[in-house]
Amino acid sequence: MKSSSTMAKEDNLDTSKDDDVLPDRDVAKEFYAKYEPKEILGRGISSTVRRCIEKETGVEYAAKIIDLSADPENKVSTLEEVRILRLVAGHPFIIQLHDVFESETFIFLVFELCKNGELFDHLTSVVALTEKKTRYIMRQLFEALEHVHNHSVVHRDLKPENILLDDQMNVKLTDFGFARVLKKGEKLMDLCGTPGYLAPEVLRANMFEDATGYGQAVDVWACGVIMYTLLVGCPPFWHRKQMVMLRNIMEGKYSFSSPEWNDISEDPKDLIRKLLIVTPEDRYSVKEALNHSFFHPKLFDQDIEPIKKDYKTASRKLSKINQLTEELKNNPFHARKKFQFIILVVRAAVRISRLKYNHVPALSVTQGRDDPYGVKILRQVIDQCAFKVYGHWVKKSEDQNRAALFENAPRTELRNLYNRMNNLSVT
Repeated sequence: MKSSSTMAKEDNLDTSKDDDVLPDRDVAKEFYAKYEPKEILGRGISSTVRRCIEKETGVEYAAKIIDLSADPENKVSTLEEVRILRLVAGHPFIIQLHDVFESETFIFLVFELCKNGELFDHLTSVVALTEKKTRYIMRQLFEALEHVHNHSVVHRDLKPENILLDDQMNVKLTDFGFARVLKKGEKLMDLCGTPGYLAPEVLRANMFEDATGYGQAVDVWACGVIMYTLLVGCPPFWHRKQMVMLRNIMEGKYSFSSPEWNDISEDPKDLIRKLLIVTPEDRYSVKEALNHSFFHPKLFDQDIEPIKKDYKTASRKLSKINQLTEELKNNPFHARKKFQFIILVVRAAVRISRLKYNHVPALSVTQGRDDPYGVKILRQVIDQCAFKVYGHWVKKSEDQNRAALFENAPRTELRNLYNRMNNLSVT
């Protein structure tokens, strides 16, 4: 049984400093009758997201509480978002809307709870993802986007902050606040979204009177920006001067510069090139992106003999392969041994195909001292430390990157000050 002090602490949960964002119970009786609100998970300009528990089932959800008093127009846009969420509901990689409660001053949207939070926060902690993890996330994102586009919807605000991760690290596409349902042949002209992820045609629509507008292709461009960011931990077009960044977007000016891209294979680079094409008509569609070779990696394209030649004669694995080969000849229908043989061949082929990417040369003291950022192992440590100190986007542009931390010689005045301090300590 709970002690009186414990119960008092739980009762005080909603009367703390966060009570100013928790509506009065008389305002939304239906919500409070069905759910018990808990701690705050995040805040927006006019909304707050809280963890809540459904009283009848004990299942956890995330309740987005939208304050309509600050901006009455929020009600129209929120109800439109609800309509679109219901239109695209049912896909495993799109956030599921569980309940909606409406009052005069607040709207409660109850979503499934994604305990691993935003992809943005995950990327901040790990800096960059491997090609395998990037493939896993981007395939799910493209599948969710294909479902959205099949319902004539354009999202218009794709970014890591609007991609949630559930308990199994599966993608949940969320935040359809800027989404629109397109009529046949309709083009949009209004400017909305996040600057670093805006497609060139969105900028043109707001800069030139004769612009033709934009459609669903803007989501594909945003996917290219997200994929680039996942692989190396920095966006392709970001610049501290926003006008320079927008010009780079308009021109499609980005690069696969070293050392970050030295360890990335050609397939993801090729897909990014197809996604970040300035002309939307020439840009890949979602279906074409899902059919790209990046999402269909070949394990091997050679027979067993060349693979066997790569092993030493005395290799234990080679002898095992030879043994299984002979046994399969004598008993070709032995399913278990045939499966073991296939597994050995596949593992050997995968390792051989990845040798050029996985080879780690010996690290010399000179290299570690003169160019630490050029060494992959040291670069990962540097990036993680830099992200903790400076925030997420540390690499700003080609002339301002994390490697520059090691390119600055000590200033003369600082060196003189250091020498003076040493002299004073000696005397």
